[in-house]
Amino acid sequence: MKPSILLLLTVAATIFSVCNLANWPLVNAQPSIPAKFDGFVYKNRGGDLDSVIIEAFFDPVCPDSRDAWPPLRKVLDLYGSRISFIFHPFALPYHDNAFVTSRALHIVDKLNSTATYKLLELFFKHQEKFYNLPTRNLSRASIVKKIVKFSTRAVGNSYYSEIEEGFNDRKTDLLTRVSFKYGCTRGVFGTPFFFVNGFALPDAGSALDYDAWRKIIDPLISQKNLKRDDLFHYFL
Repeated sequence: MKPSILLLLTVAATIFSVCNLANWPLVNAQPSIPAKFDGFVYKNRGGDLDSVIIEAFFDPVCPDSRDAWPPLRKVLDLYGSRISFIFHPFALPYHDNAFVTSRALHIVDKLNSTATYKLLELFFKHQEKFYNLPTRNLSRASIVKKIVKFSTRAVGNSYYSEIEEGFNDRKTDLLTRVSFKYGCTRGVFGTPFFFVNGFALPDAGSALDYDAWRKIIDPLISQKNLKRDDLFHYFL
């Protein structure tokens, strides 16, 4: 598509959206606020304002998300409690099974929060099973059943019925939608997408290697002993 045509379509779509939004009640102008902050905390290290806070938006069936996790996990384990980390599932619409795998993470987290990252890593390790092509002829129900069985590998076979029931629970559907909507409110448009201390990192959609993470985190860790006033002055 030519840039000029694309630009015209973008402008037209924007005008259409603004005109329609003007007629909406104010209550529809923003997503509903969830009861708790979205995301899964790594090793119970989340939300400590005295640490460096990293947030990552991953799609469980995105190859770039898969490649981004090992070097990031290595950095998290290196720095320990000096880093707080939260992972947000972000189901990309062009990955057919992104939403259902993201929903499985919410279900498992509710059953056993210590198994959430184990399931994420299982999805990454066996990602090709849930790509579009291998599942294109399967029904939605068949895919859900397959993912229910797969998810027991993270929590044990005894949880099969509870995971299955989780996919019939409207709350887990809403939680997965909230994760996606939250990403949209932060300007997330692809995965992986990273924020460090609230600031988005460049090159969204690309994995960062270990050395790149060290170059970002090392200077921040070294500033931890500075007074808050000094930190504020530093960023001005």
